Amino acid sequence: MKEDTQQRLLEATLKLISEKGYPGATTREIAQEAGVTELTLFRHFGSKEKLFEEVLKSYTFLPALKEMIPELEELPCHEALIRIATKFILTLRKRKSMIKIMHTEIILYPDQIREVYTRFIEDQRSVLAQYFGRLQKKGIFRGISSDTAARMFLSILFSYYRNEELVSGQEITRNKMDKSIQEFVDIFLHGTLNAEQL
Repeated sequence: MKEDTQQRLLEATLKLISEKGYPGATTREIAQEAGVTELTLFRHFGSKEKLFEEVLKSYTFLPALKEMIPELEELPCHEALIRIATKFILTLRKRKSMIKIMHTEIILYPDQIREVYTRFIEDQRSVLAQYFGRLQKKGIFRGISSDTAARMFLSILFSYYRNEELVSGQEITRNKMDKSIQEFVDIFLHGTLNAEQL
């Protein structure tokens, strides 16, 4: 019963933040949407900030990435990166309303919430960097900063998604997305210089 209540509160928070943004989604409205009292909300999560943090942990790319990593260890690097990139873009697309409103509002958020969001981004990058670090130990990646590589990889993908879907307001076709991801992974792994130019 406790887990069911928590789940309903998380889903209500996701829904209202996606519609109204973080400042606009009040705890009273969240509780009402979940069919519980505001007191129950605070009993389960303690604060709106904690509720927001749990939404990020539950409904974003981070849990999906953590779940993927063990099976990726057995795949060729190129294929593993394509899977990561595809899952990342599809997760962003699934959470498009929340991503869009947070992307435009983040500068207005209280410091505490920006810190929660920043920590979440850091955690996401850290999980990918650890995977890249293991690829280095296997001799697959050269000796570059795995953190910088993870930052670059995720930034390329997010910029692509933002420009194609948030800025243009159109949905990327699956065919176009797959082709772009293939090219991004190829550039990420091999650079842009022709081998003859090296």
